[in-house]
Amino acid sequence: MTAELTRPARPAPAPAGLQDALRSRVSGEVAFDDYTRHLFSRDASMYAITPLGVVFPRTHDDVAAAVRTAGEYGVPVVPRGAGTSLAGQTVGPGLVLDLSRHLNRIVEIDPAARTAVVETGVVQDQLNQAAAAHGLMFGPDTSTSNRATIGGMLGNNSAGSGSLTFGMTIDHIRALDVVLSDGSTARLEPVDENERLRRAEADTLEGRIYRELPELVTAHEKTIAEGMPLFWRRACGYRLDRLAGYGEANPFDLAKFVVGAEGTLVLATRAVVDLVPKPKRTVYAVGHFATTHGAISATLDALSCSPHQVEMMDKTILDLSRRKIEYADLGNHLVGDPAALLFVSFSGDDTDELVAKVDAVADLWQRHGHGYHTLKLVTPAEQAALLKVRKSSLGLLMAAGEGTRRPLAFIEDTAVAPEHLASYTERFAAILDEHGLEAGFYGHCSVGCLHIRPFVDLTDPEQVDTMRVVAEKIKNLVAEYGGVNSSEHGDGLARSEFNREIFGDELYEAMREVKRLFDPAGVMNPGKIVDAPPMTDNLRDRDALPPAPPLNTALSFEVIGAGGGTTMRDAADRCMNIGLCRKSSDGVMCPSYQVTLQEEHSTRGRANALVKALSEPDPAAALGDERLHEILDLCLGCKACKSECPMGVDMASLKSEALYHHHEQHGTPLRSRVFGAIRSLNRLGSATAPLSNLPNRIGPLRALLERTVGISAARPLPRFARQNLVRWNRRRDRPAPGGAGTVNWLADSFTTYTEPHIGRAAIELLERAGWTVELAGGGCCGRSSLSKGLVDDARRKASGLVTSLARDTDLGSPIVGCEPSCVFTLRDETLALLGRTPEAEQVAARVRQVEELLVEAIDDGRLRLPEVSGLSGRRVVFHGHCHQKAEVGTAATLALLRRIPGLEVAEIDSGCCGMAGSFGFEAEHYDTSMAVGRDRLFPAIESEPDDTLVAATGVSCRQQIFHGVGRTAWHPLELVREALGGRG
Repeated sequence: MTAELTRPARPAPAPAGLQDALRSRVSGEVAFDDYTRHLFSRDASMYAITPLGVVFPRTHDDVAAAVRTAGEYGVPVVPRGAGTSLAGQTVGPGLVLDLSRHLNRIVEIDPAARTAVVETGVVQDQLNQAAAAHGLMFGPDTSTSNRATIGGMLGNNSAGSGSLTFGMTIDHIRALDVVLSDGSTARLEPVDENERLRRAEADTLEGRIYRELPELVTAHEKTIAEGMPLFWRRACGYRLDRLAGYGEANPFDLAKFVVGAEGTLVLATRAVVDLVPKPKRTVYAVGHFATTHGAISATLDALSCSPHQVEMMDKTILDLSRRKIEYADLGNHLVGDPAALLFVSFSGDDTDELVAKVDAVADLWQRHGHGYHTLKLVTPAEQAALLKVRKSSLGLLMAAGEGTRRPLAFIEDTAVAPEHLASYTERFAAILDEHGLEAGFYGHCSVGCLHIRPFVDLTDPEQVDTMRVVAEKIKNLVAEYGGVNSSEHGDGLARSEFNREIFGDELYEAMREVKRLFDPAGVMNPGKIVDAPPMTDNLRDRDALPPAPPLNTALSFEVIGAGGGTTMRDAADRCMNIGLCRKSSDGVMCPSYQVTLQEEHSTRGRANALVKALSEPDPAAALGDERLHEILDLCLGCKACKSECPMGVDMASLKSEALYHHHEQHGTPLRSRVFGAIRSLNRLGSATAPLSNLPNRIGPLRALLERTVGISAARPLPRFARQNLVRWNRRRDRPAPGGAGTVNWLADSFTTYTEPHIGRAAIELLERAGWTVELAGGGCCGRSSLSKGLVDDARRKASGLVTSLARDTDLGSPIVGCEPSCVFTLRDETLALLGRTPEAEQVAARVRQVEELLVEAIDDGRLRLPEVSGLSGRRVVFHGHCHQKAEVGTAATLALLRRIPGLEVAEIDSGCCGMAGSFGFEAEHYDTSMAVGRDRLFPAIESEPDDTLVAATGVSCRQQIFHGVGRTAWHPLELVREALGGRG
């Protein structure tokens, strides 16, 4: 019998008075609006349940007040960190408590005791960065470490790739400050029998737990010993085995007992965790295998050498990584075309000893015929490309889905003893083949855990039935091998239903008794671990989304890429909520989230908000909603999500389309029209310079500009150049044609009129390299209009420029320019504006970076840089433009800078500068713009000596750097010109 597809029912309204009660008792924010509720209806799983509301507690007392209030109104609570749970732990009805926004302080690190006291909203990498100053780290190292919170790791009993060495989260917890289900608070920690008896005397819920839980454990002692799965790496059920046999040598430890309870027993707000010494060195043996089975079969040989970890990645992941700019360097390191890689790491202090172990693994594999090549990675630089891909395996796999056919996490967390892994995986694969399911394989061979996610379409009732059948077969298979159904991702909504069968009736009933003891009113995250709904209830695509109503869009989302779909909602619904956009310590995505830490300011939050709007009966009207506009407002249009989001969610394009519909309903603001006409304004400013530069110096004029147009008086305006690039080119003496051919210089709206010296430097370099340079000044690319939602205007401008370039320039000649946002608009947004017309595709294919042409000229001798110049012995730090990073990366620019003899070059891991074109000029966005700059870019530059040079490819970036830190940033082309000295 197949499951029926039904339109989801609207969630029940919140009880009258609940919002007011929460707002009067909680100092943090309380949100019950439809958009916030929708954003918190999903996590990284295949489930969606709309909550009644969301609370963002600021303090431990806020959490207690929220839980107490929810209990009074008969409303469940769902604790949530980053919302990256894969089994549906952090979605549910009732009240979501988001502990990540405010409860994220590292209270104390004690290097001598090797402990840390943290609030549970602290992100794992945040803790590791602070602990690294003392040579320490938090042992469990999850692949989501840049966004996973300690609270989420507690809830799931997370592990990670290093669990062979460091175990699981449960092994690193000393004490927890928790809120109990009645809103009372407690400190959970190991206690001896006298202390347990003392606590048991209290006439409180805590006292009752200390009285009755030992009796429950004793009553079921034999069943606990015989019924618990024997395999050590477990993240399923309640850990009654941790309490069995307590006594003088084994304290009664409720802190460890509640780890892995998924917030169903207590809600932890603060944790005392153990830290471990951070290895000084790690080296890798990376085995190349012709088959996945061959890689898995080589695991035991690797384990015999006592590694830190053994990880596998199959061809599915490798092929997906090749499609992403961010992982382009991978291909330079692999040998041949492996079907699977096995990463074996060794950690310690002595590099020579570690390298010897790598050699031992390679020798052992060679003797036993495992694999065809072993790559030795010793230095961090050698390791970077491969490790980046390995850590991103989940996101890469998720990106392989098309439309509603997605790789789903419902059998991905099983584990068996490593000696059984090869045969187990063969039978696992046979079950998938039997049911026609495709999947990628990767994960932790060292502990017998492979993450295998079959592709399933949840909108197809037959495939939902197939999913359930496969889940039951895999559950039985793992039991046959003595393994566990969940080894690090927990039970949640995906696996809890099977716990009675897995643990047996008596042990399962004991777990139900535990739940009733801790949570008699059923307040704490109900439906997880015990008394769960069927695994096929509350499915995201089937139950949560109605069919998408039709919507005429100004942009082509088939061109933009909607993962097999063609609509705007398809493009937004690409998001699978893995939360990489919530990272805050590296990369670019998502700049405003890194400042505000608000879910709605992440790419995930904005995408989900758009999915909601585009699912309304009248999506065009919904796109004009002011709450939606508020959510999208702080998107800087940096386009980092297009490359850094594994799903390639292009929020910049989605925002442009949403603004277009907003303008249709509410009119276009004056400021948007002003910025959309930036080329005309810059040309006028250049024509009237120096008079046009006076407003920068006259305070009242700036104040008037802020009041009337909304351009911040605090932000310096660009300086217009009377001798602009077009005038210079028209009047100069052109050199004789070179032998390299013709190149077309895109005279963008900024370099041409405000920074023509950069354009001059670039053109002179190209001519010195043998190119004949033609100035392509046929108009604006439309980028500025598009960013403001003026899509029709952007299309007219793009069409004019494309027509000019296609018809008035040589077909085979490259198109280059200085300003990344303009150059790469021709390669990207123009196709979305105009469609894949022959002219648009021809122009897009001809766009190249000027840096590429110059590197080629230097390498083949056409452009010679002196061995000694004014830059010899100098250091430069380089900040890449966001659009450049999103489209092609910064490799070409760095390569050019590194061709300058004697110049030391370093790239800043700086994210977005915060300026983002017009965003930083806008009065209401000025503070956010500067906060983004202060996050990483400004401190990185300020940490450099005064004689360090600063380089940046974007005009906005150079403006922001000068305004923020008072340092002049060079364009990299200027530095090359400087190295040459004088005119060529």
